[in-house]
Amino acid sequence: MDALTILAIVFIFVVVFVALTAIKKVEPYQAAVYTMLGKYKRTLTSGLNFVAPLAARLIWVDLRTQTLDVPRQDVITKDNSPTAVDAVIYIRVVDPVKACFEIQDYKLGTIFLAQTTLRSVIGEMDLDEILFNRAVINAKLRDILDKATDPWGVKVEAVEIKEVEPVARVKAAMEEQTSAERERRAAILRADGEKKSAILTAEGGKRARILQAEGIRQSKIVEAQGERLSRILEAQGEAQKLRILSLGAAALDQKALTVLSLDTLKSVGNGQSTKIIFPFEISKLLEGAADYIGVSRKTPETTPMKYEELEKRVGKAEEVLGKIPTVFELEELEKKELLEREDAETKKIMEHARKGGIKEEEE
Repeated sequence: MDALTILAIVFIFVVVFVALTAIKKVEPYQAAVYTMLGKYKRTLTSGLNFVAPLAARLIWVDLRTQTLDVPRQDVITKDNSPTAVDAVIYIRVVDPVKACFEIQDYKLGTIFLAQTTLRSVIGEMDLDEILFNRAVINAKLRDILDKATDPWGVKVEAVEIKEVEPVARVKAAMEEQTSAERERRAAILRADGEKKSAILTAEGGKRARILQAEGIRQSKIVEAQGERLSRILEAQGEAQKLRILSLGAAALDQKALTVLSLDTLKSVGNGQSTKIIFPFEISKLLEGAADYIGVSRKTPETTPMKYEELEKRVGKAEEVLGKIPTVFELEELEKKELLEREDAETKKIMEHARKGGIKEEEE
């Protein structure tokens, strides 16, 4: 192989190599800042791009969302509580040119800026606010960092506080405070429960006494009504008895009355009493008895009263005796009164239960 052939082969390899250096492939998640001889040319997008061979310089920029870890920072809060705080930042490059030419290292710059901003924001807040308002802190940090990194072509998408850890003595004080607060709430709940229990017990006792008194009152009312009905029926019976006796005695003559009087005297003598007191009219009773048994000097003559004459004097038997109720009528009357009393008691119990239900709803 002669020298000319060798030179041709080398030339071909050099041409191929130069051609390959002029073709650049850019991924979809990347951008390339193209400079040549110290001057910015353009930004290469995804796909195949042609640049000047050998003289082109490319700065690769990742356009995906990137995660930056902010180291733990020791911060003094507004209420002088030493606290260690760390965070994580999510950023994305929106302008590759600015990200390359406006700052030396946008990632490191964003981390340093986040550290100082984090100390500034946390130092303006109390420890309780930091613990319970992380969303507010995240939003505030994101807005500040996004505004500060905008000239760098970087957008801060989110900032999240990872951990807030007070020093040991502050943490111990917080645990004691939490324990005391829980004990206070437990004491309040116990006292409230005892109060409600006492109220319910007293209310139950009150209702029990009311029901008992109501039951006693109802029983006394029923007993009084029964006694009243009994007395009325006894009085009616006595009245009917007296009417019957008066109607029957009107037809008796003197002899019959004398016999009845002697029979009554006999029953008095058969009693268990050791003392018997006779009225002064006993002598007249004996004289009348002697007249009718023929021992007296003269036997008086009497004429029995006729029924028509008796009706003229005392009236007709139906009018004198009145309507005498039968046993069936008395039983029906008693059943009717019993049903009325049960209905009245049922209505009172329902009314009392309704009032009690209304009171419970109000409580």
